[in-house]
Amino acid sequence: MNILITGCNGQLGNEMQLLSRENVQHSYFFTDVEELDITDSEAVEAFVEFNAIDCIVNCAAYTAVDKAEENEELCDLLNNVAPGHLAKAVGKRGGIMVQVSTDYVFDGTNHIPYTESEPTCPNSVYGRTKLAGEQIVMANCTNAMIIRTAWLYSTFGNNFVKTMIRLGKEKETLGVIFDQVGTPTCARDLAHAIYAAINKGVVPGIYHFSNEGVISWYDFTKAIHRIAGITTCKVRPLHTEEYPTPAKRPHYSVLDKTKIKQTYGVEVPYWVDSLRECISSVVSYEL
Repeated sequence: MNILITGCNGQLGNEMQLLSRENVQHSYFFTDVEELDITDSEAVEAFVEFNAIDCIVNCAAYTAVDKAEENEELCDLLNNVAPGHLAKAVGKRGGIMVQVSTDYVFDGTNHIPYTESEPTCPNSVYGRTKLAGEQIVMANCTNAMIIRTAWLYSTFGNNFVKTMIRLGKEKETLGVIFDQVGTPTCARDLAHAIYAAINKGVVPGIYHFSNEGVISWYDFTKAIHRIAGITTCKVRPLHTEEYPTPAKRPHYSVLDKTKIKQTYGVEVPYWVDSLRECISSVVSYEL
């Protein structure tokens, strides 16, 4: 199978590149904006046709949640219009589209884990554009898999884990939100799940994936510092109101992963175990 992976320089894209070495039965095309402008419909269609692409995994997105409130047009272009181009191009060939989405399609008012059938209700520009992206992908490609995730981090790029390690080393005190809860997702685990779906055969539909467990951002930070051996920074809990942001955050972002586990036989690691592996890699790299 010829697989196009867009956004290859991001957190998930880099993990997809690494794991491609364990999935050598496929041929890969890794692109970022320099190699393929996914907002250009003609360029996308030409690339897909010329390279006989059978499957697209779209890891590209506008993910600056707060900046999106002032850049709605660009956010919509990357999160909605561009995925539509990709889905249309591969859909014409009867191929597969894997679109990565987000917990932000929900408003976070639940108190039990969100299933795929829950009504969506985004309350941010980012969430609305990602939901629109889901819809246009499914409309343009009959073999589409939407995979929603949350609290993504990796050894690659900038993310919450790396930021908390850096701030923990720089500061004596640090305030972190404690009244927003969810589940961290190691990008490598998400990449494993995507490959599992591709290799087993994509069953079209919406799926949820994160690691197992439930914590707050405050608890997450405490665990990051503990595992990284940071003992000189005192972390204190903050209410959401004490740290206002342009975009509203969901207070509850826990995703029910039953469907993806049953459909593809995916084993989902506990968040602490994946975090420990990630931090070990980050620290080793810094040394």
